[in-house]
Amino acid sequence: MRWRDTQTDSETDSMSAGRSSADEHRFRELHARTYPDLLRFVERRVPPADAEDVVATVFLTAWRRLPDVPAAHDDARPWLYGVARHALANHLRAGGRRADLDVRAAAHLPGDVPDHAEAAGSRVDLARAWSALDARDRETLALVAFDGLTADQAARVVGCRRSAFAMRLTRARRRLREALDAAPAPAPTPAGQEASR
Repeated sequence: MRWRDTQTDSETDSMSAGRSSADEHRFRELHARTYPDLLRFVERRVPPADAEDVVATVFLTAWRRLPDVPAAHDDARPWLYGVARHALANHLRAGGRRADLDVRAAAHLPGDVPDHAEAAGSRVDLARAWSALDARDRETLALVAFDGLTADQAARVVGCRRSAFAMRLTRARRRLREALDAAPAPAPTPAGQEASR
């Protein structure tokens, strides 16, 4: 979706008033480079039907605060993700939903992997372990694993120092490992059933 597609003509005219063509060019490049990553970031946290509204709010904020947006692509994503976190919180409050941020880990597994029973069991164990984590641990892991941010960038997104984020990440990884280790072992197949196959 192009940025202009999300705006009415009157909104675009009023927003562009007093802006240079260089600003508009910079914003268009920012949008083109970061839209897919930002949409994925938001889609893991709200229903897909709501994701584009939240992303549009983020880009509206970016347009209004363009001088505050870091110029480099790698630095712009954490800034946009930080704005997205606030937009998501407002979106959830406005809708009366105080649900935890939910990352759908299974949605990010490749679709062309053969669906063997063992692989299905592993996915079920991972989904169970993932859901056992609290929202803060899921977000911490997702920023690095799914969103591809460095610890420095992720720390800026959540608004803490790098050392504090590194500690959060270490603890979240440990808790995920513990939750995976605590997954129940598969039930043994009765000998009679195997013989009849």
